Amino acid sequence: MSRVLVVSSDFINQRMAGPAIRSYELARELHRAGNEVILASRAESDLPDPGFPIIAHDTSTLQQLAPKQDVIFFQGYILEAYPFIAASGARLVSDLYGPFNLELLVLKPLQKSANDLPMWDGTVSVVNEQLRVCDFFVCASEKQRDYWLGALSALNRVNPENFGRDPSLRSLIDLVPFGLPAEPPRRKGRAMRGVIPGIRDDDFILLGGTIYNWLDPLTLIRAAAMASAKHPNLRVVFMGIRHPNPYAPDSWMVHEAKRLATELGVINRIVFFNEEWVPYDRRGDWVLEADVGVSTHTDHIEAHLAFRTRFLDFFWAGVPILCTAGDTLGDTVERRQMGISVPPSDPDAIVRAIDVLADPVVRKQQAARVREYARELTWPNVAGPLVRFCADPQQAADLAAVQPARVRPVPLGDSEAAAAPRDWRYLAIKAMTTVLYQGPMSVLTKGRRYLGRRVNARLHPRPDRPLDPVQPRR
Repeated sequence: MSRVLVVSSDFINQRMAGPAIRSYELARELHRAGNEVILASRAESDLPDPGFPIIAHDTSTLQQLAPKQDVIFFQGYILEAYPFIAASGARLVSDLYGPFNLELLVLKPLQKSANDLPMWDGTVSVVNEQLRVCDFFVCASEKQRDYWLGALSALNRVNPENFGRDPSLRSLIDLVPFGLPAEPPRRKGRAMRGVIPGIRDDDFILLGGTIYNWLDPLTLIRAAAMASAKHPNLRVVFMGIRHPNPYAPDSWMVHEAKRLATELGVINRIVFFNEEWVPYDRRGDWVLEADVGVSTHTDHIEAHLAFRTRFLDFFWAGVPILCTAGDTLGDTVERRQMGISVPPSDPDAIVRAIDVLADPVVRKQQAARVREYARELTWPNVAGPLVRFCADPQQAADLAAVQPARVRPVPLGDSEAAAAPRDWRYLAIKAMTTVLYQGPMSVLTKGRRYLGRRVNARLHPRPDRPLDPVQPRR
C-alpha cells in the first residue's frame, strides 16, 4: 500500500468538468486498490464522502502533505503553482491526457497579438519542467504517447538508463485513457424531452457536450439547419455551456455558435443551448435521452491528439456517435462501426450522416457495438498502469542515477530571492497560474511580495553565488 496524493487542477464537486472527473475517478480506483489516498481539489468539495479525504489545496496544506507521500499524481500547472512538490521526495506522476500546451493554441489564438506570446512561452516551460523531473507519465492514447515520447526524447529522457530498465519505455510513460463507470447509467429523471421547451418525446435528438474554442459547433449548426427541412423533428442540444470553473476564460466559440443559430433562425427551435453545467450524477439522464451523440472539430493539431471526454458518456449509455474523423476516438468509431465519422468542416457530410442515423434500425445495430466497446473502457480497466505503478513506485531510472544521465536540472524551488531575476515570460505564466489556482486577489499579494524582494535585493545586494545543484531524488 502506498500513500498517494492526487492533486487536481480543477474543482471536485457535483458539477465537474473532465479534469476533475478524471482526478476523482482515478483516486477512487487507487483507493479500491488499497492505497491511502488524499484527493486535493481547487476548493472544498460538496460530494458525498467517497471513503477517502477530499481537501482544498493551497500552499500551506500541500507543503505539509507532500513530504509524507509515496506518490504525487497531478495535472496541468500544479507543479508550477506548487514547485516545492518536486523536492518532496515522493515519486512524481504527471497526467498528460490533455495536452494543455496544444489546448492553449486554440483557446486563445496567439498569432493575433504579440502580447499573448509570454503565456505560450511560459506554458512550454511548464510542460518541459514536468517532462524533466517526473518519474512516470500517463496519457490517453498511442497517438498521444508518440507525441510525448518525442518531447521526452528532445529533453533526453529517452536515454540508456530508462531504455535499460524497460526497452518499451512503458515504465516511463503508459496509457491511462479517460474511463467510464463499470455500471450502466440509470435514469433518475427527465432531462430534455418534455422539459426543455420545444423538445418533444418523439424528437430525434443529437446531443453534444459543452462548447470549447477547439471544437466546431458552427458546422454542426449549419448542417442542422439544412437537415431540418427533411427531418423536422431534428433537435441538436449542447449539454452544458457555463463552465463550473469560475476562473475558466469565456469561450468565444459559444458566442459565435449562438450568433450563427440566431442568424439561421434555428435557436430554441432546432438548436438548443443548456446554459447550466449538468451535475455529474445526473449526466446519465441526458445521454439516455439522446438518439445520437455528436462531437465535431476543425482540422488542427489539438484535435488530432485529443481524447474527448464527452465520447465516454456516449459509450457509457450505448449511444451511436456522429463525429469528426481524425482523432483517436473518431477513428475508433469508424473502424468499429459505432456511428459515422465525417471530414472536418463539411456540413453536407453531416447532413448525409443525419439521414443515415435517422433510421432506428441502423442506430440499434450501432448501439450494440458501442455497448460492447464500452466494456473495455471502464475505470477499473483503464487505471491499470497507474495502479501498478503506485503498488511499487519506482524512481525513474535516469533520475535515480548518481549523476542523472544528461537530464538538464531544472531549479523548481520556491526561493525566488536566491534565483536569477525572472524575465517577463516567467512573470506572465506565474500570474496566470496564480489566478487559476488561488484566485485573482492572490496575484496582487504575490506581486507586492515579489516587488518587495526585488527592491530589497537592490538595496542590500549579496555576492553572486550559483544555485545549489539539483540532486537526484531518492
